[in-house]
Amino acid sequence: MRGIACVRWAAGAIAVGLLMTACGGGSGYGGAGVLTSSWGDPQNPLEPANTNEVQGGKVLDMIFRGLKKYDPRTGKATNMLAERIDTPDSRTFTITVKNGWKFSNGEPVTAHSFVDAWNYGASLRNNQKNAYFFGYIEGYDKVHPAGGPQTADTLSGLRVTGPRTFTVRLGQKFSSFPDTLGYNAYAPLPRAFFTDHAAWLSKPVGNGPYEIESYTKGSAMALKKWNAYPGPDPAQNVGVTLLVYTDNNTAYTDVLAGNLDLVDDVPASQLKNVGTDLGGRYINTPAGILQTLAFPYYAPGWNTDGARKVRTGLSMAINRRQITETIFRRTRTPATDWTSPVLGTAGGYQAGLCGHACDYDPVQAKRLIQEGGGFPGGQLKITYNADTGSHKQWVDAVCNSVNNALGNDRACVGNPVGTFADFRNQLGQHKMTGPFRAGWQMDYPLIQNFLQPLYYTGASSNDGKWSNAEFDRRVDRANAETDRPRAVALFQQAEEVVRDNMAAIPLWYQNGSAGYSSRLSHVALNPFSVPVYNEIKVG
Repeated sequence: MRGIACVRWAAGAIAVGLLMTACGGGSGYGGAGVLTSSWGDPQNPLEPANTNEVQGGKVLDMIFRGLKKYDPRTGKATNMLAERIDTPDSRTFTITVKNGWKFSNGEPVTAHSFVDAWNYGASLRNNQKNAYFFGYIEGYDKVHPAGGPQTADTLSGLRVTGPRTFTVRLGQKFSSFPDTLGYNAYAPLPRAFFTDHAAWLSKPVGNGPYEIESYTKGSAMALKKWNAYPGPDPAQNVGVTLLVYTDNNTAYTDVLAGNLDLVDDVPASQLKNVGTDLGGRYINTPAGILQTLAFPYYAPGWNTDGARKVRTGLSMAINRRQITETIFRRTRTPATDWTSPVLGTAGGYQAGLCGHACDYDPVQAKRLIQEGGGFPGGQLKITYNADTGSHKQWVDAVCNSVNNALGNDRACVGNPVGTFADFRNQLGQHKMTGPFRAGWQMDYPLIQNFLQPLYYTGASSNDGKWSNAEFDRRVDRANAETDRPRAVALFQQAEEVVRDNMAAIPLWYQNGSAGYSSRLSHVALNPFSVPVYNEIKVG
């Protein structure tokens, strides 16, 4: 592929209408100082409280800065817009916003920028996917009740006390609350968001190192460096153009051909060649990502005592080590718990927690599946999106492993959905009838984030609607604990409930991977596997 001097975008790789007339990013969508990167359309408009998937999150990371920022090397939460966060009791927090920050439209960032944004995000009538993140704050039950209409417009636990100060009172003690505030749901919003919402949605305005210049759904988003950005981490390039691909193999070959600068998810089919193809321009680094098989507990047959045996047997029918070695080639590691090794043992990672249930044991797998009554509906159909990643390959491999264990080559089949957006929409509408792929990229590096958003009753990312009162109680106790090591230990006890019920099947821990062109330097992935775009240099 290196010998090809110029390649036009392959049909189907990028939506019709996006044409590249130049090679090597020298003009067209690239250009001097501008890098091009593979991307996928976000599921929703880019409101911070309404974006809970990776593609939209990449953009929010570029156009917003919050009270905290996660170090791109260590993941540690450090102050960004927060001058200080004080608390006498781990329940009431006084937050002081740094002076001199503004949005790219010139508006100052004030205490109201945060409080108004959080009240908007929490409100039931605004239907924000990340509303649950504001559930810690007092008054959430009034602005976002579990049933019936909301009876308040603002969170009673939020109060502006000065131009740059506000207080947050939580419903219970949560010692780690400040460390969550680097998540994009907590980003500030300008007054323009509220006064002309439609205009803001068409061209979001933030306070980060980049501004959105243009966006054509299905094609591309162009971001340019905001030269007046007041933060300590300005963009080291002129801009970033995100190009929509429906096939990462095409993105990869376009990097080799010089038509794309960066692919941030090297497809499994290319891993055997990537060292030769890219040499030192290939990145493979641990990330806070866990892949699982999740289940629709709202579907008949999956929420029974027998189904628990079936889930455990299914876990034992999957030869994780063989799949990760043959398909993913050192970019995945068989999972043995429901968190991530990037947390470290002090952060809550428990190697081996899953025990024998995560070992490949085809004899025991077949016995448990039979004892549990077999797969609901008679056949296991694993649903996944077919447009990004290498999901077809690993789903086919999982089904092959299951079929071999059961001695039935039709026991398990893949059920592809065309696009990630369609896949997410089906999940949101609770249309799954069998297991589905679930990838969790941590929002912040806490064990709490691997458990509560996914398994707590009614949580925002609990797509399968699993519910367990004992798990909820243990999470509540962990959140109330002010001593960090004790809180971690309590969260680990909650994780044991997930294990004992096999609420989801852990598959593998995922590394971040990327490949890039010779035009780029200083390319790195953060612990969330997202390129640190503002540090990349183009030359």
